[in-house]
Amino acid sequence: MLMTALMPGLSFYVCWHLWRITPAGWPLKLAVTGLFLLLMASEFAGFSRMEHVSVRLATVWYEVGNTWLIVFLYLLILFLLADLAALCHLLPKAFLKDSVAGFVTVAGLVALVLCLGGVHYHHKYREELTIRTDKPLEKPLTVVLASDLHIGYHNRKPELARWVDLINAENPDLVLFAGDILDRSLRPVLEGNYAEEFRRIGAPVWAVLGNHEYYSGVDQAKQFYHDAGIRLLKDSTAHFRGIDIIGRNDRYDPCRAALHEFAGGQQGFTILLDHQPVHLEEAEQAGIDFQFSGHTHHGQVWPASWVTNALYEKAWGHHRRGGTQYYISSGLGIWGAKIRIGTRSEYLVLHLENQ
Repeated sequence: MLMTALMPGLSFYVCWHLWRITPAGWPLKLAVTGLFLLLMASEFAGFSRMEHVSVRLATVWYEVGNTWLIVFLYLLILFLLADLAALCHLLPKAFLKDSVAGFVTVAGLVALVLCLGGVHYHHKYREELTIRTDKPLEKPLTVVLASDLHIGYHNRKPELARWVDLINAENPDLVLFAGDILDRSLRPVLEGNYAEEFRRIGAPVWAVLGNHEYYSGVDQAKQFYHDAGIRLLKDSTAHFRGIDIIGRNDRYDPCRAALHEFAGGQQGFTILLDHQPVHLEEAEQAGIDFQFSGHTHHGQVWPASWVTNALYEKAWGHHRRGGTQYYISSGLGIWGAKIRIGTRSEYLVLHLENQ
């Protein structure tokens, strides 16, 4: 809400600086600021118009519009730093007005960040964790866990196929997804028959819903999970080879039950899937052995990661609370532009062994 309120003023600030720094007279200034405003308009218009155009056009619209958000963020940071440096007499004021050097420097830095962030996003990190338990297991288990795939207009079927190949390469006994498999629209997922890719996973699959499943339509999302061979947990427990898999409804669901109402007292090793990593003390109080969550994306791009670190007890990575261990994933996919800066796209390979 704060960013929404500030957006008009911040956008004007960036446009004003773009106009000032662009050299060669008003035609080029008009072209640069006009392009910025056009991309901004495409971002906000896309939320309501993409369902009315072809999937191919909507995909371009989605990626271009959401890339604008990253461009806007880094232009804002660069211009704020430049103004501060000019105020402290560390940078000549001429650098920010009708300046070829200034324009090339700013444009080049933003372009470099976008390119490096795009390359970094496409590299998927394999995080590995081993937990030894005194609770009986039928045998040592390998579990692949992931969250926040956000398949749809931007994370397309060929990319999903690559992720399924990565999962199958682990030869897992079990695969768990912690919500936001879907993005904000089911249209490209249904038209492209993405469900068949999930059916290629060579192990049983359980999952919970995330907030984006509610954005895309929760009833359709449930049907997609069924068609994809994904077993859905909604404030319920499944049993698999000596472990108890507990799945919570997302916080977006007003009917979500308190964890203690359906968890606690299980005899096996317990894995809790809860999309949003809030109130981590609840898992500890319920005696959960391991909780896996996502949702935060670790901010996706710096310095948004600072914001998620401030908002959550743990925004990313391995964590402990008493006898409960946690892993908060930054997500296998991403929302918006396919750019990661200071964060990473990952999946977790969990090894469960008896002590």
